[in-house]
Amino acid sequence: MILLRLIIIVFLSFSISACAVKPYGTNYLVETAGPYLLDSGDIIRVTVYGDEELSGNFLVSDSGEISYPLVGQVKVRNLTTNQVAANISSALSSGYMRNPNVAVEIATYRPFFIQGEVKNSGQYPYAYGMSVREAIALAGGFTQTAEKSFVIIYRKKGRQMIKGSVQLDFPIQPGDTIIVSERWL
Repeated sequence: MILLRLIIIVFLSFSISACAVKPYGTNYLVETAGPYLLDSGDIIRVTVYGDEELSGNFLVSDSGEISYPLVGQVKVRNLTTNQVAANISSALSSGYMRNPNVAVEIATYRPFFIQGEVKNSGQYPYAYGMSVREAIALAGGFTQTAEKSFVIIYRKKGRQMIKGSVQLDFPIQPGDTIIVSERWL
């Protein structure tokens, strides 16, 4: 009889443990791979070696362009810094300079936004490699009623806005909107 009870207890414990499910998977709905593409709000630093007057910081406008000396408007939206450097170099070599050596880097990323159950909602400066957890810390941390295991992220991809539920170690990107939900007791 005792042996039968022991077998039933062991069987039930294995059955119950098999029912345990992780509430959130490790797959993310938001794309994280690929090179950084410039967009409105970024500030880029253009350096033309040997010509300080053509070097400086330039804000990417709402139209996705920068206004560059001698050349005029240069489209930079959805381009990498290497592609922008090649475009500026090509434009400068068309009658302005011989063999211009141009480098482009990001001076300031566009900000990200955080709302919901954090102490200080708002717009914050992005730092390369930042995670959701770091963004929440920058916003003063969670409120007492915050859901602390996942957040919702809205990310622009092309002309669409993608929504995904992610864990706190998920990497964010400039322009993301992070929503910290209220937990239900």
